[in-house]
This record gives sequence, C-alpha cells and structure tokens, in this order.
Amino acid sequence: MTPDHGQEDWARAAFARSREAYPSSPAPVNRILTTARARRKRRRAAAVVAAVASAACVVGIGLSVAFLGPQPDAVAPARLPAPPASSPYTPAPSNTPAPSTVTVRVADGTTDGKRWSVALEFHPMPPKGYASPPHGGLDTSLLCQRMYIGGVRIDHQGGPWSDCQSVSGTNDPAPAGEMGLWGLHDKGADGTRLMVANPEPDVAYGLITLTDGHRIKATTVTIPGTTYRAWAAPVPDGQTIAAVDQYDDHHHRLTHDTNWH
Repeated sequence: MTPDHGQEDWARAAFARSREAYPSSPAPVNRILTTARARRKRRRAAAVVAAVASAACVVGIGLSVAFLGPQPDAVAPARLPAPPASSPYTPAPSNTPAPSTVTVRVADGTTDGKRWSVALEFHPMPPKGYASPPHGGLDTSLLCQRMYIGGVRIDHQGGPWSDCQSVSGTNDPAPAGEMGLWGLHDKGADGTRLMVANPEPDVAYGLITLTDGHRIKATTVTIPGTTYRAWAAPVPDGQTIAAVDQYDDHHHRLTHDTNWH
C-alpha cells in the first residue's frame, strides 16, 4: 500500500498545535527527592528499632538463663549439719520447770521373796482427774511417791493420786524432812515394809540399823531439774528398827532417830 503523506502531515500539524495549546508542567523533582529522603529515614529508623529489639532479646535470654541457673550459696536455704554423735548433752538448769512428767527410780530389790520398788514422779501441771486442795491456789505441780511391794501399790485403795501431794513448781521446800514407814498391812506395823525419806538437801544417804545389828544403806536420789529427793530401804517382816541415821557426802551424821519400832 502507498503511504498517504498528506494525511501524515496533517496529523503532525495537529499534534504541534495541541502541544502549543497545552504546555506540559515541569517534573516535580523536589517533591520526588523529599519523598525519597523520608523513605530512607523510615528505613533507617526501622533498622535501628530492629537492632535494639534484637539486642534486648539477646539480653533477655541471657538474664533468663542467669535467673534460672544455680543460685549463690548466700541465697540458698541454710542446711544445718547434723550434730556429731559425741556431742555432749547439756541438762536444763535446776530452776527450769520440766516440760513433761519426770519419773526417777529411787530404789528397788527383793525382800522376803517379794519384789519392791520406790519411784518419784513429778508432774509440772496437775494431771486431769486430780483435784488440787483448795488452800490459796498457789500449788501448780504434783509430786508422787510410787511405792510397790509384790506388784501392789501401797495405798492404792485411795485412788490413783493417793500417794501424791501438791507442790509449788520445782523448788517447793515443803516435802523436805518427811520420813515414813509404809506397808500393805496395819499401816506399816508388820509384814514387809518400806522406809522412805524425803531428806534435806545436804543428806547424801540414810542408814537403817535393825535391832539384830543388821544395817541397810540407802542413797539419796533427786528428780532432775527439781529439788525433790528421796531415799528408800526395805524392812523385812518381823524385824524392828533400832535407829535411823542420815549422813552428808563427807559421812558426817546429820540426824539420829530412835523412834521407829
């Protein structure tokens, strides 16, 4: 096909007239540069934030490991070592009340073919069932003197507390100086009997002399943590007491009594 040069010339002339009628605006170079700079700043800020976050994450992991790791000895609970087997025992002071009932054997043995025994029993507080005598309410403790002959407790007919007395704490001086001859028949006048004394503090032992010349020695025993003490010795059936003497640690005679027959 042969090109139509006349039509082409007409189109060029029309385009030239249109361009002159509507001049094009210059390109917004400044706005484009400003926008580009702002985008760069945002990218840099985002990069800094990402770096900080990454560092914080690493630090956080490190701290977690540190806190989850073994604690120093100063923070860990103290573990007290077990006391050595040879550790000495320190008794409580004598003026400290016993925390619970304390029983000590005073003496025991066999006489006339019968087993006998004497024990002291201290209750810091009166047990349930014990009625304290109404005389001022000062008594806070109970002291019992348990005496048995042939498996039978002396004065058991009077009840479980018939051989007990109220005392004021651990150092009541009232029982000191008491002495008695006890038995299961006729108030200790015959049969196998027990001589029991609650001596003064300086008495180390008692010595019973019978009319046939036989002597029976009894050592004083004290309840730990108290001032309550006693010594006890048997008197065989059919025997008569000539004298009862008490001595101190140096074997000096402190008392001499001939009224027990």
